[in-house]
Amino acid sequence: MRLIIVGCTGTMAGPASPASGYLVQARGERGRLWTVALDLGSGAFGAMQRLLPPEALDFVGITHLHPDHCADLTGLAVYAKYRPGAELSSLPVYGPADTPRHLAALQYSSDPIARGGDFVFGVWEEAVAVTVGPFQITPYLMIHPVETWGFRVEGPSSVRPGRRVVVGYTGDTDTGPGLAAVAHRVDLLLSEAAFEEGRDTARGVHLTGRRVGEAAAAGGARRVVVTHLPPWNDPAVTLAGVREAYSGPLSLARRHVMYYL
Repeated sequence: MRLIIVGCTGTMAGPASPASGYLVQARGERGRLWTVALDLGSGAFGAMQRLLPPEALDFVGITHLHPDHCADLTGLAVYAKYRPGAELSSLPVYGPADTPRHLAALQYSSDPIARGGDFVFGVWEEAVAVTVGPFQITPYLMIHPVETWGFRVEGPSSVRPGRRVVVGYTGDTDTGPGLAAVAHRVDLLLSEAAFEEGRDTARGVHLTGRRVGEAAAAGGARRVVVTHLPPWNDPAVTLAGVREAYSGPLSLARRHVMYYL
């Protein structure tokens, strides 16, 4: 399995990267390559097309309906509807229950499904896994001002034949049971850290670097990749915060970087 960072800036597209968008890929039966998109935030759909054609997508999973995580569903829907020969009419798109209506509203339509590219919409259920080719995607409800999900994505290892590996993706969250479930013994924890310790004091919104480190250490995460930093944050401060509690491999998400598991 490999994880590809498409966009990693928090709260909006930034000067160095689009907003949240990630791809996970793995080969299934007869060597077929399966591709799952996790979030399509502002600018992510355009950046994704530098890596693969949209027709290569097998599944889209949306954590929540803030623009920096879902806005570019509109571009995908337009592509699916109007590009001659596009074969995306039955693409599964999973998210919060209101995802179809939200997408329709972004596209100036009162019909919840109209202009939606005729996607097959699904709704996340707590701890109920969704199977996509060789992947099992298990969602957990996170702590954020709107309904938000984190994921455990399990699939075949690309570096250890015959073994299964897990990527945990937090979406946006504060510390809580969902974060603990997502971080538990994962091979790679892809965690947001939009807040800075001591500066951002509101709770129930985002993680700080230190809270990421605490969750990773408590869960036994084998590697941490920090993402979703807004452009005004200092990455060195965030990484230092993670290091206060976590001693394992640690890196900052950067656009188009790939991680092989």
